Amino acid sequence: MYFRSLFLGAVASALILPMAALAESGKTVVLVHGAFADGSSWNKVIPLLQEEGLKTIAVQLPMTSLADDVAFTQRAIDNAEGDVVLVGHSWGGVVITEAGADEQVGSLVYLSAFAPKAGEHIHDILDDAHKTRGIPTVDGFKTPIVDENKFIRLSEETIVEYFAPDIPQADAKLIAASQGRLHAAALDQAPNVQAWDGKPSWYIVAANDQMIAPAVQREQAERIGAHTVEISASHVGMLSKPQDVADVIIDAAK
Repeated sequence: MYFRSLFLGAVASALILPMAALAESGKTVVLVHGAFADGSSWNKVIPLLQEEGLKTIAVQLPMTSLADDVAFTQRAIDNAEGDVVLVGHSWGGVVITEAGADEQVGSLVYLSAFAPKAGEHIHDILDDAHKTRGIPTVDGFKTPIVDENKFIRLSEETIVEYFAPDIPQADAKLIAASQGRLHAAALDQAPNVQAWDGKPSWYIVAANDQMIAPAVQREQAERIGAHTVEISASHVGMLSKPQDVADVIIDAAK
């Protein structure tokens, strides 16, 4: 009985110490959503991070321009306590590539995201992958809807079938109803810096992504020298595989 109690106590201590260490580190995770989404896309990941003692901030991007999105993210970084783990999903990867240059940002996490070089646009990445290296295009972004003010959205059918096919359909329809609109001009805007150059980076590749081809994601991850983890998920891995995503963010925080 004594040795059993001793063993269980050791196990409990091993589980508690990492959480205490993260809490005492004073680090904050700043989460940046992608296009056709909002801050609520992190709702399943946030509790898992908080359980580990990490403070969290989910940014609500206006998506009117890259500069505006970077400014909103910078505001969150300024409000954060301690060093920041900056996380970007999809379009959010472009945002953190510039905003992550802030000295308070200690590490970067890309989730199914673009990780451009300074001066590189999204279409540069996609065109080069398709035309130069023959990576097939995926179906999710073939039929965007652009309104009279040049803001882009996806149809409910596209979100259910391609954007978020591995979550309950009712949840995918909620995404469709509440999706943010990205201004078309943002697709022609590029970061002025590449924050991943000189900072530790992680990249979560979504193997079943139909919005950004997994092969493109793997190339991005390799180019920036990221610690790479591949998960069996659609474009919205933070909703379909929240524990897998949280584990990578926690690793980056450690």
